[in-house]
Order: sequence, then structure tokens, then C-alpha cells
Amino acid sequence: MTKQLITLAFVFGFVSLYGQDDASLFTRMNAISNHGVDFFNVDGMELTSQKVDAEFSRKNISKKFKQLKIKESELTSSDSSLGFENYYVFKSNEMPKGMFSNMSYYFIEGVDKKLIAITIASVNKTDKTLERQFVRLVKNDSIPKSIYNSQSTDSLNFAGRKLYLGPSCRWMAINNIQCHSYGQMNWSVHKSHEDALKTINDHFRFIQEGNKGKVLTDTSVAVIFEGTETNARKIIYDFTGVTSILVGMTGGKTLTIYFVAAPVRNNFVSCVMSFWNNDHINPSGLAPLLEEVMKLK
Repeated sequence: MTKQLITLAFVFGFVSLYGQDDASLFTRMNAISNHGVDFFNVDGMELTSQKVDAEFSRKNISKKFKQLKIKESELTSSDSSLGFENYYVFKSNEMPKGMFSNMSYYFIEGVDKKLIAITIASVNKTDKTLERQFVRLVKNDSIPKSIYNSQSTDSLNFAGRKLYLGPSCRWMAINNIQCHSYGQMNWSVHKSHEDALKTINDHFRFIQEGNKGKVLTDTSVAVIFEGTETNARKIIYDFTGVTSILVGMTGGKTLTIYFVAAPVRNNFVSCVMSFWNNDHINPSGLAPLLEEVMKLK
């Protein structure tokens, strides 16, 4: 009897631990569902899951998920730590130099016997513990509907607080909002400040390597971000004379970008916010979208 009680206590403790981990994950995760694909953002990573009515097989994976460009011959490995049948593929590309875009692909069978494809994209890092946790949650259909946002941006979840933005804004990607003439921001919620800081530093390097503009100023400014006093990195790029689709569409000449990593509601947020010189700029010096989450001191 004593041995049975110890075993039960261990099992229930193990389940409780996983439950707490899942609850913590859900406080950081945001989701949108669009055309049969679920998009997620957490810890600076972008994840997707897609389910189709087909049997679990390499042939069906290659055939039903052609957009992923995974050949049947690539489906030779699995992640044995998951404890159930799966196929696993990992790809990494260097772009730009010194920065690696990593993509993990998992293919599994759901509890309803349908075929599921999962992708997990990250820059300069991987997190196998989180990946396996997410795969198990998707397999068991255990992700709560409460973390999903509407495709409409009238209201959205910003790191645990509802933002009400109205019809002039649109999703550019998961956790990436652009409001016509009012600015743009993308963000992620992290479990540590170090991870949030790493994410904005990687984002800065990616922007720096990828654009053709000239840096006019690079400064640190005092701000209040979601109620927390902190410093933001402020970059102003000059795009005068630069020919590109983005510059042509906006008509702007300079782009101001703020990079922030700060504690927010028991988690940590990385956030990149920007606006063009010809956007609507309030007397504070910020575009209206940025003022929804940040003030200059």
C-alpha cells in the first residue's frame, strides 16, 4: 500500500508539474488561425500547426504539405524523446553572415487520427524542451482557445493586456501589427530578460544587414514601456535616394525604430517599434501605435 501511494504521489506530482509549465507557456503565447493554419509566437520564435484528414505516412506528409517543401526522402529521422511516432527534420540557413535561421519540422498523428505538420522557426537558437512541449500540446489538442486573437485588430492580446486599435490596423504576421500612418510594432513574450534582450539584438542585426539605408543616429533613450521605466535603443535610418518597394509604398525618407526589452506582467517582452517621418506623429514625438505601449520620459 505504501509503495502504491508513493507511486501515485509521484505520478500526480509529475502531471501537476507539466500543468504548471503549460500554464506558464500560455501566458507568453499568442495565436492566430488563418486559412486552416494556426500561427503562434512565444519566446522570440514563430510556430505553426496544420492538420489534414490523411493517414500518418511519409508519402502523405510530402504530398499534403507541399508548401513546406519536405521531400519523402528527407523523412528519415524522428525525435525519440517524444514517446510517440513522429518524423523530424531540421534545417538551418545562414542569413546574413553570423546569423542562423533555424527551422524544425515535426510530423505527427493527432488524437483524432489526422495528420499534423508543425514548424518552429527561430534565429540563432533552438529550444528542444519548448519544441517537445508544444508538439505534445498540439497532438493532444490541448492549446486553449483563449490565447487566440481574431484576424480583426479591433482588439488583441499584447503581453497579457488587451489593446483596442480599430480598423486601420492589420496583422503583418503573428505579433506584428501595422497601422496605416500610425506606425508598426512586433513583439514577443519571454520567460527571461536575457532571452528578450538577445531577441532584440538579433533583430537589430538583421535590420542592419538587410536594409540599404544610412544610420543617422543611434542613441539610448529613457522610456516607460508598459508601466516599466527602462531604456530603449533608438535608430533613425535615412532612405533618401534609396529605391525599394517599401520606401516607394510609404513615400517616407527616414524611419525611426525603437528596440525595447523589459519586464511586463511577470514575463519579459522584446518589442521593435517603428514609424516613417511622413506618418502621423503626436506632439510627444511618437506615432500613435507606439504610444499605446510606450512613453518617452
